[in-house]
Amino acid sequence: MKAQTDHFRVSSNAQDRIKLPGVFWAGLKSIGLTPAAVLRKSNLPPTVYSGESFVTTSQNFSIWRAIRELSNNPTLGWKFMSQVETDQYHPTLLAALHARKYRESIERLARYKQLCSAEEFRITKKGDEILVEVSWPFAGEEPAPALLIDAVFALVTELGRRGMKTRLNPKRIELARPPEPENGLEDYFGCPVKYRATRNALILRAGDWERPFATHNDELLQMLAPQFENQLKAGRTKQTILEQVKWVLKRLLSGSRPDLVMVAKELGMGERTLQRRITDEGTTFRQLLNETRHELVRQYLGDASVEITEAAFLVGYEDPNSFYRAFRSWEGTTPAEWRVAHQLRKSKRG
Repeated sequence: MKAQTDHFRVSSNAQDRIKLPGVFWAGLKSIGLTPAAVLRKSNLPPTVYSGESFVTTSQNFSIWRAIRELSNNPTLGWKFMSQVETDQYHPTLLAALHARKYRESIERLARYKQLCSAEEFRITKKGDEILVEVSWPFAGEEPAPALLIDAVFALVTELGRRGMKTRLNPKRIELARPPEPENGLEDYFGCPVKYRATRNALILRAGDWERPFATHNDELLQMLAPQFENQLKAGRTKQTILEQVKWVLKRLLSGSRPDLVMVAKELGMGERTLQRRITDEGTTFRQLLNETRHELVRQYLGDASVEITEAAFLVGYEDPNSFYRAFRSWEGTTPAEWRVAHQLRKSKRG
């Protein structure tokens, strides 16, 4: 029988960014890990932990590897997803949970993931099996961490279990990695797990795929779905070159000093082409770098846990005097005075 595959690809204009919602950080705390410890282990600045933050695919992989190393617990991937309460779900997950049937739920999950994650789903129907695979197009040759694969497959399974209000068990799981003792996968998923496979895949029964959801809520879907579809449409609109350059600079500015050559390489274009396109927009690379540093340093100084010298380093200033001169040109005051005024404004709003 011929296989039928739906590949939910990210847009050709998509950037390498993945949203880490507040519930992710709350989940870390629930398993006994502090966001600060995980970020230190991942070599990421503490400001990544700030509400709903964005990271690159590589940074996301580093975070999941850090969770594994700090916890020394191979069960945390599936536990992470299975322990999240439904009322903590992101609105995109709520739209999936309140779908008409399981198939529609996972298709919504795959589509709406594109709004907040550089992550792709591939769903293949072959005979009486449904294969669900996930990939990260910006990962290159870097393999996805085991815990992250487990978490994604657990989310797909949890949506089925919560939507049908029954203990749905996949048919089997195929994992490219070798077996690891006491990972609890067979007990949690309730199915055989095949290791050293050629792929990472969650295999469901086609009969379960069309089962209706007890949680179906058409009224809620009518509220959520149009807004997400509009966001998907808007996300496919090409970003300006200036927005793309500033996004790349924010990724590269973490104790390094990115130049035009580095940014052009990240954007997959020649140095001269990038220079010409920036000039056509009426600005310069130096000016864009300056604006990006300004935006980032305000974010860093808004976090009381970040030292001023650390903020200077994170935006590429090794010499404190150069940083202070630049900051005064941006804000007309010193970093310390700005921070005090910012905290005052914050406390008044609170």
